[in-house]
Amino acid sequence: MTDLLTGTVGAERARRSSPLLQVRNLSVTFPQRSGPPVNAVRGISYDVHEGEFLGIVGESGSGKSVSSLALMGLLPSSAQITGSIDFDGHKLLEMNDRQLSGLRGRKISMIFQDPLSALTPVYTVGDQIAEALLLHDAALSKQAARARAVELLKVVGIPAPERRAKAFPHEFSGGMRQRAMIAMSIANDPKLIVADEPTTALDVTIQAQILEVLEKAKELTGAAVVLITHDLGVVAGHADRIAVMYAGKLVENGSTADVFSEPHMPYSIGLLRSVPNMQTAGTQRLVPLEGRPPSLTALPPGCPFAARCPIALDVCREVEPLLAAHGEFADGVTGVDLFATGPTAADTATAGPSTAAHVAACHRSGEIAAGTLTRADVFPRPEPLDVQHAVRRDAQVPVLTVTGLKRHFPLTNGGIFSRRIGTVRAVDGVSFSIQPGQTLGLVGESGCGKSTTILEILEMATPQAGQILIDGTDTGTASRAERLRLRKDVQIVFQDPMAAIDPRLPIGEVIGEPLTVHGVGRAERRARVQELLDLVGLDPQMADRYPHEFSGGQRQRIGIARALATNPRLVVLDEPVSALDVSIQAGVINLLEDLKERLGLSYLFVAHDLAIVRQIADTVAVMYLGRIVEYGPVADVFAHPRHPYTQALISAAPIPDPAIERSRTRVLLEGDLPSPTEEITGCNFRTRCPLYRLLDPAAQSLCATDDPPLTAHDGVDAACHHVGRNRIVDSALVAAP
Repeated sequence: MTDLLTGTVGAERARRSSPLLQVRNLSVTFPQRSGPPVNAVRGISYDVHEGEFLGIVGESGSGKSVSSLALMGLLPSSAQITGSIDFDGHKLLEMNDRQLSGLRGRKISMIFQDPLSALTPVYTVGDQIAEALLLHDAALSKQAARARAVELLKVVGIPAPERRAKAFPHEFSGGMRQRAMIAMSIANDPKLIVADEPTTALDVTIQAQILEVLEKAKELTGAAVVLITHDLGVVAGHADRIAVMYAGKLVENGSTADVFSEPHMPYSIGLLRSVPNMQTAGTQRLVPLEGRPPSLTALPPGCPFAARCPIALDVCREVEPLLAAHGEFADGVTGVDLFATGPTAADTATAGPSTAAHVAACHRSGEIAAGTLTRADVFPRPEPLDVQHAVRRDAQVPVLTVTGLKRHFPLTNGGIFSRRIGTVRAVDGVSFSIQPGQTLGLVGESGCGKSTTILEILEMATPQAGQILIDGTDTGTASRAERLRLRKDVQIVFQDPMAAIDPRLPIGEVIGEPLTVHGVGRAERRARVQELLDLVGLDPQMADRYPHEFSGGQRQRIGIARALATNPRLVVLDEPVSALDVSIQAGVINLLEDLKERLGLSYLFVAHDLAIVRQIADTVAVMYLGRIVEYGPVADVFAHPRHPYTQALISAAPIPDPAIERSRTRVLLEGDLPSPTEEITGCNFRTRCPLYRLLDPAAQSLCATDDPPLTAHDGVDAACHHVGRNRIVDSALVAAP
């Protein structure tokens, strides 16, 4: 069988003959003073070869990060580690900390999830990169190390590297800090780079830049990369092989093309079918993966996924399946347990998991591989609810109208005698409207003004400039009684469900609290809480439980129930699924869609995940530096984005399909979002605009002097002087020629 991603069978066999990294039966257990130990990693085995890109994916708590920290020798001393990790001839688990320190940063390096925590705040970035060089090369002078640090910052795309090398970590943006971490990781030309969620906290445009830099670093050093992530789109675009983890174990391993096209493990099938895809978003329902992973302190007998698996048999609840091939090995062997200790498996087990084209830990993987069980049989796509649409008023008065909204904050310097030195233009002339039963998606990078916009709406006060109308009522001139009435009609679901819920109250009181504010009696309030719990798919008998007794997805359902308590007409959704695992997101998105149809709700949906926006929104407004730069029907905007910024956002968003992700056109933005305090004449996007650099001097002069207004272009409003000449990407979702 030919590996679809890396070449012919013969070349693959030669490459696999000597793994750079060989992990065998790795287990990590954390003892607890009171209670059973936490079995964080349970007997995982995998290989990584020179130049290979391995992606490890799974839900939060599956053991991904713990396994990488065990590899680096960075786990606390209380951790009990068994198994073996062989790296480039070194047995890592047998080495002491001093010996490991000689390898870390020189032969094996790590990129952490939070670069601000990983960098020392009291040293300059250049000094920290130079330190990584000096620790492993005593012959290198400090001057040469500093020069090399500047060179590395330039390699990873940091602007003005000589000046930035003298800056401290807090002076860098999130994307620049992550670039600095990559520069540090490649300083000594390592053979292996471990990247633990390196793009999780970054905007989609910065994520695309970081992944480009990581690929460049891999090419420059020839290093293998182990990428730990929950984003299947990132893996689809970059990884040669993918390993799926669940409840501390590897449950599937194979080439990226094979696992994405023909997953053999029900959990992998559920993950892939639950991820929104920008190509199909909005045309079909997402597939939720119900339930939550088992506790690692009290694992049930049998397969840990059995409780969530729609096709589980009795044997699944009694015997845990081993990672085995269901299909053909590269050399023709079939159906062999890779890690069995008996003599029948000796010839195949020695080569490790990479020898097999595709392996999975499931008693029914053979049926899935043979096609007897299709993936649609395992996780069928749910049908929309057959509900009666709520009757809407004939006069289509917008639920929300925002016109010319501005919110500027003074930037001051000094203490008692402070003086104004600038202005933060958080929101700078925003206009949009939401019709009854409509969803508006508000998208853009962090710092573009999305959150400030919704806070201005929810405050219901007189804005600095502009007008906010809720159901035709001007919030700036409304009386106190009118504002109280309007607050019943506008509710919010927050990003972090745990932070938004009082942990000291049972959820029945949490959900009923808005009703208390509006004077609803106890009996009526209790009945309404029971009704709301049933509406959002929770057992009404759970009303007396506390928030910590619920999973993340369930807590978000509680937040939605609380928002619906007053029968609102508009619900503001502030990143409602960004804090949830991808498997849980689908159920919450489906719930929001169903509630919209059943109750006739309108949504203002704030998000950075464009696939989810396309799934749920009717119209979309794209914000940049406090302004809307594109506004129109979601299908038209995503199919033919007019503004270069929208094109960059869409093209940077990963698609969970290896064939598409590796062939489509990219529009990469340079640098980070400018500060809203900067005075930028003309178009405020021109400093990063890829189209601007291609224009003739006369056209560039127009962008530099005139601020483009929102102008209609075939039903979509765009703030760009050169929409007709914008042919960088006609559609960011199509494959490159």
